[in-house]
Amino acid sequence: MITIAALYHFTSFPDPAALREALLDLCAREGVRGSLLLATEGVNGTIAGPRAGIDAVLAHLRALPGCADLDWKEAQSEEMPFGRMKVKLKREIVTMGVEGVDPRASVGHYLSPAEWNEMITAPDVAVIDTRNDYEVGIGTFQGAIDPGTKSFRDFPAWWEANRDRFHNKRIAMFCTGGIRCEKSTNYLISQGVEDVFHLKGGILKYLEEIPEETSLWQGECYVFDGRVSVGHGLVPGDYHSCGACRRPVSAADRRHPAYEEGVCCPACVSEYSPDDRARFREREKQMRLANARGERHLGGNPSDA
Repeated sequence: MITIAALYHFTSFPDPAALREALLDLCAREGVRGSLLLATEGVNGTIAGPRAGIDAVLAHLRALPGCADLDWKEAQSEEMPFGRMKVKLKREIVTMGVEGVDPRASVGHYLSPAEWNEMITAPDVAVIDTRNDYEVGIGTFQGAIDPGTKSFRDFPAWWEANRDRFHNKRIAMFCTGGIRCEKSTNYLISQGVEDVFHLKGGILKYLEEIPEETSLWQGECYVFDGRVSVGHGLVPGDYHSCGACRRPVSAADRRHPAYEEGVCCPACVSEYSPDDRARFREREKQMRLANARGERHLGGNPSDA
């Protein structure tokens, strides 16, 4: 059984590049794969591997300066959801692109999954999904507002254009694991919004703790690994990942005339050139040949794009 750990932590890393090689070496020794982002503001990512390997990497991360209280969320998988291990250096561990946004200074009021249902059904509360449009498209909370953003960078402009809609409203925000809301709530506070709340641990913690019969979650939750989506209890969902654009693809999408496995889906059928399609077809062919040999082809894993 493979353990999957999703984590983030905001802290000061004056020289994140100095941390990279030790992390890569440790993950290689412990059989851990996935993706970690390092920036001067902290660490973010998802890793998977044997129990002992995950414990070793988490212990290493928690020993870094300012990371003693690093938290994470876990799930189990029958198969390894990543093809390799990547540790990348970034300007931000989640990109909002707004100078001065600092969750270490202030964030909204945390709500536990148990408190969330009461909050989002209150008449004076506006519930905002801070994720990207393709994530919202496969599942969200009942009554939540979808900003329709293509990336998290678009959120500040959306707020500026729509803030008057939320006059005299309390704001409740949520995202997959909680990290985007650390920044979005800090941003709203900087814009003068006083009553800002967010779901601690994000959708993943909610789906882990709240029984389906009392849940206000509708659909599945997109995740950034080979599982593609999860449902209540963090059970792997029914979505696949498009081999071209990496968007989630439903069973209905896979029956659509515009769908070609590994090459295109209804959402991206007009987004790539004929040369791109030829390259995708060749990659799909090589993946099938690798599978026939009992080997793993890295191009087949959406997390390795």
